[in-house]
Amino acid sequence: MFLHKMEKINGTGVSPGIAIGKAFVIKKAEAVVSGILLKDEDEIIEAVASFNTAIDLAVAEIETIIATAKLSAVEDELAILEAQIELIGDPQIAEDVIEKIQSERKTANDALVEVIADVVQVFESMEDEYMRARSADIKDIGARILKHLNKQHSDTAKFNPGTIIIADDISPSDTISMDIKHVTGFATRAGSKTSHAAIIAKAKGIPAVVGCGDGLMSIQNDDVVILDGLSGLVYINPQEKIIEDYRSKREAQNQQTEKLSALKNVAAVTTDGKKAMLSANISGADDMEEVHRNGGDGVGLFRTELLFMNRDSFPSEEEQFEFYKQAALKSKNKAVIVRTIDVGGDKQLPYFNIPAELNPFLGYRAIRICLDRTDLFITQLKAILRAGMFGDLRIMFPMISNIQEVRAAKKILEDAKKELLFENIRFKADIKVGIMIEIPSAAITADILAKEVDFFSIGTNDLCQYTLAVDRMNEKITHLYDPFNPGVLRLISNVIEQGHKHHIHVGMCGEMAGDPLATLLLLGMGLEEFSMSAAAIPAIKNIIINHSQAEAKQVCGKVMAMDSSDKITAYLTALNA
Repeated sequence: MFLHKMEKINGTGVSPGIAIGKAFVIKKAEAVVSGILLKDEDEIIEAVASFNTAIDLAVAEIETIIATAKLSAVEDELAILEAQIELIGDPQIAEDVIEKIQSERKTANDALVEVIADVVQVFESMEDEYMRARSADIKDIGARILKHLNKQHSDTAKFNPGTIIIADDISPSDTISMDIKHVTGFATRAGSKTSHAAIIAKAKGIPAVVGCGDGLMSIQNDDVVILDGLSGLVYINPQEKIIEDYRSKREAQNQQTEKLSALKNVAAVTTDGKKAMLSANISGADDMEEVHRNGGDGVGLFRTELLFMNRDSFPSEEEQFEFYKQAALKSKNKAVIVRTIDVGGDKQLPYFNIPAELNPFLGYRAIRICLDRTDLFITQLKAILRAGMFGDLRIMFPMISNIQEVRAAKKILEDAKKELLFENIRFKADIKVGIMIEIPSAAITADILAKEVDFFSIGTNDLCQYTLAVDRMNEKITHLYDPFNPGVLRLISNVIEQGHKHHIHVGMCGEMAGDPLATLLLLGMGLEEFSMSAAAIPAIKNIIINHSQAEAKQVCGKVMAMDSSDKITAYLTALNA
């Protein structure tokens, strides 16, 4: 008999699977500002020294975790911790803390808490989901430095078999330092699809639900919990009938996972012989392992801007060359579409001062910055061209709105080739060039743009946002953000049609490409390449190999005749039932 009544909480499923077990609640002490002011110069000197010592101890602690975890941790985890060492050594954070100690007479504790809170607020205010999730890094390093500053210690938790971890959030170092071989699931109050809890849960194949809200923290140790990492549901102290139902669902899911894993080396070909390319979106060379593990045909989107972040200056041509070269070498000669730097808007670089704008997402960003700062652009293009000698790299320009931008970008690409020729450096001279279609003007004039490039890649995330005039982060209107809106679908259909008419390859790298509801519709439109998170590839492949192109065309015809997204999603949902 349970001490607490059953509750059901809705969160965001980020790592599929069903976990049934007992809760282990992790509660961290909150950072508190004391309000105490330092009295004299001696206390100021001592506070600065204590802060510097705490930084050294924090770095040493992470290095110890990395050293002990190398045999068992996945590359993603280690890379996260190595990035944290760089963040701890960020001179801006240290300077801001010391400035508060010296000029405002704050204690080292208070100065650190305030600076970390300010940096976290900057990251959390960004629209880009990946960058918002990086606020967890800042919180983690702040907590780590603070722990050493206040000489606190935390014991590594040992878990019983069948443990489901309940936490406000889970830091990358938590997942490495904790013994999680008996952990069957994660549920967090905060977090998103790109938070570290999500990344690590996926890497370890552990079901996870994040963003559950404050209600999650009502769970107590040893409460019975069911966690559905697909639907995002969390049950607290469920009835026995619900437990039995979920045990059956878990068994069915396990069988389905085994079935999908067997498709790794199966081509994504419809029952009537139509081949589709299933590629992945990556952020670095290490992601290639996951692409191969899931049977991906290549990379439809290599986000290069991550190389430019978490540092204090632009990466050199050599740094960029090595970054792209590693991805090329690990690609096994599969195509890798490299998107040129896409910063601005919500992706700000601390060392590149972009003036404040009223509408940054409609402002100075992406290709607009590149065409303005040709010195930065040509450096990146030279690095990609050189790395192209080691694999099938291709170049893609983001946020194109007109033909002039395409021609200007291609002109700079030719200048980059001339510089490399002059420098007698080998490069891929015949590299393929494409553009992202993510602005309505580009989608409408796809017939014009197709004459200038080798391929299109449809970025549905921004295309939906710009077409529907919907800020995805505004909670009052997120229901209007709808990729199945007939207006959005007509733009997508036009891009694919014009690409075919002009004999160029058309792919899609937005979230819609990995949505099972959209698979047959897009296949019926004639989409050739679906690029998504690597983990989503097997499920999309399973849909394609079990249907014909003729069926997909019928689905497309019915959908395009419908007048509302409600009817469209209801129809597509019924097909996938």
